[in-house]
Amino acid sequence: MKVFSGIRPSGQLHIGNYLGAMRQWLTLQEKNETVFCIVDLHAITTPYKPENLQKQIMETAAVYLAAGLNPKKSILFVQSEVKEHSELAWLLGTITPLGDLQRMTQFKEKSRKHNKNINAGLLNYPILMAADILLYDTDIVPVGIDQKQHVELAREIARRFNNKFGETFNLPKVKVSQTGAKIMSLTEPNKKMSKSDKSESYISLFDPPEIIKKKIASATTDSGREIKYEPRNKPGISNLLTIYCLFSDKKIKELEQKFAGLGYSDFKKDITELLIKKLEPFRKKKKDLEKNPAVLEKILADGAKRAQKIAGKKMAEVKKKMALIN
Repeated sequence: MKVFSGIRPSGQLHIGNYLGAMRQWLTLQEKNETVFCIVDLHAITTPYKPENLQKQIMETAAVYLAAGLNPKKSILFVQSEVKEHSELAWLLGTITPLGDLQRMTQFKEKSRKHNKNINAGLLNYPILMAADILLYDTDIVPVGIDQKQHVELAREIARRFNNKFGETFNLPKVKVSQTGAKIMSLTEPNKKMSKSDKSESYISLFDPPEIIKKKIASATTDSGREIKYEPRNKPGISNLLTIYCLFSDKKIKELEQKFAGLGYSDFKKDITELLIKKLEPFRKKKKDLEKNPAVLEKILADGAKRAQKIAGKKMAEVKKKMALIN
């Protein structure tokens, strides 16, 4: 199977990104054709600092590799380095109804959040994402649950193109992790964990031990002291139980039994120690990679060449079907 996914180079990548999407990638790259992209064109649809963008791109590349992506097994590249992404997005925009874009949940949420920067790029974000996916004849798109609607639209755009111009694109299917698809904010457990929120609300993959300890200590819990998984009534402790479960590979029921009769302070001490231990390899590998930026640059350049070869072939097919070339 052919697999595609990507992450924006904006802010710190957190444990929600890793558990919701990136962890799937490590399994998928073993037996599939995998393409992973740093989506810098998506990143500029919301306010950003141009002086930081290249640094964030390189940091994100280091994150991919530190998390376990293998450039010998997967193609890893920067989106804007392969021009076919933006070229195909324009062509797909000509067959995508405006109403489909306006009903996207993420567009509505980001329009509220960035109400002084509601730009056309933000509206057309799902078309570019469709281009990202469809260029590589993707079968499976492993993403967090918040991107599911976009993948469904990409599937609909592919179907519409095929009906209008002839069989051209695969119809991609979304793959959402069954557990941990939506890790919640530490400070507002009814909201999804987001790297654009205050840093206290998420744990970065590379937070040092003292910061992890501080964030878990101040994480919102609930009334009472029972360690019980009840998302509706106890969203704070339920979110922490989900995080503990995924990093320890233990079932929620096991954890409830382990902490039966104990309070939140005992639980927080334990999960803090677990996260410090589990995130240490990420910190170490990222530090090693950042000491040699030439290695990162070569991996990305090689990945862009490999990606462009596939994307260029697909674009030629698309343009021929649309009568843009003979």
